[in-house]
Amino acid sequence: MRFKSIVIILFSVLMLGACSGESTQEKIHQHMEESVKLEDDFVAQQQPLSELEQEEQALYQEISDLSIDEFEKINELAEKAIESIETRRDHIQTELASIEASKEEFDQVSPLIEELEDEALQTTALEVVELMEERYNSFLALHDVYDASLDLDVELYQLLMKEDLEEPEFTEQIEKVNAQYEKIIDTNLDFNEATDAFNQKKREFYEQSDLNVTYE
Repeated sequence: MRFKSIVIILFSVLMLGACSGESTQEKIHQHMEESVKLEDDFVAQQQPLSELEQEEQALYQEISDLSIDEFEKINELAEKAIESIETRRDHIQTELASIEASKEEFDQVSPLIEELEDEALQTTALEVVELMEERYNSFLALHDVYDASLDLDVELYQLLMKEDLEEPEFTEQIEKVNAQYEKIIDTNLDFNEATDAFNQKKREFYEQSDLNVTYE
């Protein structure tokens, strides 16, 4: 199963009003909210990925219900499962590109922080940046762990396509797959916690500033 479907998404805010001229807070706000928009592609991958996971689960179950005498059918289903896995790989690469674009936009916040006149606001802004960095690193770890799980899944289906497959070899691969899924659970939790912490601190920054915003 894929556990990224419980990912916490960044919240977004709208500017309700602005003073004449653009303040540093408003510039920071613009970069932060553009960063959120750049994660739209990341969000859009969640549903198709979930559907592909369900599709693969169904294929694996169908293979499990077959006897060894139905080897041709097993091969056919295994090939479909591998195709499904590779399609998922395309989707997670889109996720990665979206998160990287979002982070690149967000990085434009850092040079503006020293321009803030309020020291308390400066401190909060720095904490927001630090938490975004932690969230980004958590995502990279999750991406790598999930990508590695796809490799293990492919290896599993390739084993199922072997006529001379021995039980110990199959069992060993299943254990590797399950262990990797446990890593996905842990790293997904880390990413969710990092996203939640970032969202809370970002909200705190907006509330401390003189921006007139509303939350969506």
